Amino acid sequence: MAKTPAKKTAKKTAKAVKTTEKGSAKETGKTVATPIKKTPVKKTTAPKKAAAKKVAVKKVPAKKVAAKKVAAKKVSTSKPAISKTDIKTMDAGQLLAITVAQGMFEKKAENIRILDMRKIAGASADYFVLSHAASDKQVEAIAKSVEEEVKKKLNENPMHREGFENLEWILIDYFNVVAHIFQEEKREFYGIEQLWGDAEEIVFKGK
Repeated sequence: MAKTPAKKTAKKTAKAVKTTEKGSAKETGKTVATPIKKTPVKKTTAPKKAAAKKVAVKKVPAKKVAAKKVAAKKVSTSKPAISKTDIKTMDAGQLLAITVAQGMFEKKAENIRILDMRKIAGASADYFVLSHAASDKQVEAIAKSVEEEVKKKLNENPMHREGFENLEWILIDYFNVVAHIFQEEKREFYGIEQLWGDAEEIVFKGK
């Protein structure tokens, strides 16, 4: 039986629809990525910071004001230190007192003082020579040094000596001169300088 032209055209349209459906299906299944053109971003340079100018501050040196040291004048009624010319002209008692003091100085006796007792009524000698030490052994060494120095320089021996047993206060008596060598505590306790405060002091500087 021969096909009619109407049927032929229907088949063609059906094929065309299928092909279009397939094409549309294919097209819808594919995702086409369209390339995005990148526009170059211009780098914006930050504005340059203006460098702060360093202002150098000149240091002005402070003027040193030197304080003038005013030396306090010591008012003393004592006689000046004895020189070599004085030794030649001094009396025997004073020379002996200086020699006793030098004997003390040789063994590092502390606070050596020579008191001139000649104008003091009731004084037992013309001169007192006083000093002290920190220990009994040093008191003994000072006393021995006094005797040795006087013997060597003046060839004299003491008339009387006492205190070598306890070594707290040694007394060496040369008649015109009496040497007193204490331990420090005993010197403060007896206070001979205070008892004879009216006596003039002869300044002694050891050699």
